[in-house]
Amino acid sequence: MTAFLIENMAPIMFGALVLFLLLGYPVAFALAANGLFFALLGIELGLFRPDFLQALPERVYGVMNNDTLLAIPFFTFMGLILERSGMAEDLLDTIGQLFGPVRGGLAYAVIFVGALLAATTGVVAASVISMGLISLPIMLRYGYDRRLASGVIAASGTLAQIIPPSLVLIVMADQLGRSVGDMYEGAFIPGLVLALLYALYVFGVSVFFPAAAPGLPPEAQTLRDADGQTRRLSVLVVTVISGVIGYLVIKNFTKVGAGADFVVLTMTVAVAVSFAIAVINKLLGLGLLSRMAEQTVFVMVPPLGLIFLVLGTIFIGLATPTEGGAMGAAGAVLLAIAKRRLTWDLMRQATESTAKLSAFVVFILVGARVFSLTFFGVSGHVWVEHLLTSLPGGQVGFLIFVNLLIFVLAFFLDFFELAFIAVPLIGPVADKLGIDLIWFGVMLGVNMQTSFMHPPFGFALFYLRSVAPREPYKDRVTGKMMDPVTTGQIYWGAVPFVVIQLIMVALVLLFPSMVMHYKSSGPVVDQKKAMEQLNNLTPNMDDGPPALDFGAPPKIQ
Repeated sequence: MTAFLIENMAPIMFGALVLFLLLGYPVAFALAANGLFFALLGIELGLFRPDFLQALPERVYGVMNNDTLLAIPFFTFMGLILERSGMAEDLLDTIGQLFGPVRGGLAYAVIFVGALLAATTGVVAASVISMGLISLPIMLRYGYDRRLASGVIAASGTLAQIIPPSLVLIVMADQLGRSVGDMYEGAFIPGLVLALLYALYVFGVSVFFPAAAPGLPPEAQTLRDADGQTRRLSVLVVTVISGVIGYLVIKNFTKVGAGADFVVLTMTVAVAVSFAIAVINKLLGLGLLSRMAEQTVFVMVPPLGLIFLVLGTIFIGLATPTEGGAMGAAGAVLLAIAKRRLTWDLMRQATESTAKLSAFVVFILVGARVFSLTFFGVSGHVWVEHLLTSLPGGQVGFLIFVNLLIFVLAFFLDFFELAFIAVPLIGPVADKLGIDLIWFGVMLGVNMQTSFMHPPFGFALFYLRSVAPREPYKDRVTGKMMDPVTTGQIYWGAVPFVVIQLIMVALVLLFPSMVMHYKSSGPVVDQKKAMEQLNNLTPNMDDGPPALDFGAPPKIQ
């Protein structure tokens, strides 16, 4: 028995951890308890050196001293302040009016606002709860299929997982030992593509099942000019003019050539131009913009300005992610003050929730440090490496296996647990196989997004269930009795979006350039010029080695 334990300590330790987690034991304490128990067992069997435990205090201090993790409370606080300051409500109301007459227009508005909230909050709970409270009653009022409505809201909220500034990308970068800025830049395009895939699904539903996603009736469209016209074309004109000016300014007056930083900076200039047009039009009473265009600009500018404050400064290298998070938190407070919605109660709630989430993350990370110390001490990393590198198919086989493993584990674990338990084990193997860790981290981030949507334990589904009507209710606008949203409808509504998320994982696998563009923003070396400089520094060897002249010998007195 002793020989069997010594030979198989690593897989037994990993199996015990899975058992603890399936029993519902708190993750942080399951990790720490497993680490300490197997450390004592390993010492007794002569497999684990006792002096390894002396490194434990230093590891715990390293968690508390990690500057990168400071970004988590900053972005969490920013998201909670924005969610409670009414920004989501203003966005959903205005964008819903903009897309309303189109079939599936409210669903498009939810996806669009979900992407914006993801880029300003990075917190899934805030996005899902906000959109569930605001959009779900409106979608049900105008006849949306309950499965489509609940699925769109839950899936759009999970965009906060992959669109920067995502909390999971911060943790992923920390665990893989890579730059958070690079991880953000690499995830930018996959996040936008995923939002487009959601919109394509809604388009398909609206074409083949038009009754499931109707447009808003005329009486629900209140943003009209004095003559009763909406003039949505005015919004398109302002968007095109602002976009062209932004593109020309960045292209001709900066050295930014491509990538996520080019997109963010172009968008920033475009937002500033559109805001200037709207302000001048309002102050001078020019009447160039319709009421809808003016309202759209004024509602969109604050979140887009915050996106530049956070992501723009990170992408152009002006600020670290931690500093960007601090500026974002300060910007969210200023926006709440400007809207006259900042109260002491709001600050208290946001601070308490931030403290709870930050403590939750730190406790899991401390437990993961204890577990990993023992796991490495009993050569668990060697067992994992041999297990994964011996898979058939090399890199491809490894990637397929890892994605299947993460997808299955996501049924039981959330993204923090996956990032702290699984990533430290598979990251070094990926690095040894020559896989770019930024690309690998973004791919895993998209895969882990399914942990929020998996029936029956998806947290986004729980968040939506907490705000969706459980009993028949009377609609406050129409006065009609409405049926409730059942748990089964929420679960079935989530299934197509889980499939879309898996399609996105496949796209990242098949088209790595979606992520690898982050390297284009680095310094470019002119190889020809570098070789010329090297040749100038190197002596010409065609004439043989240089003569060694030590000078005349000294005279002996």
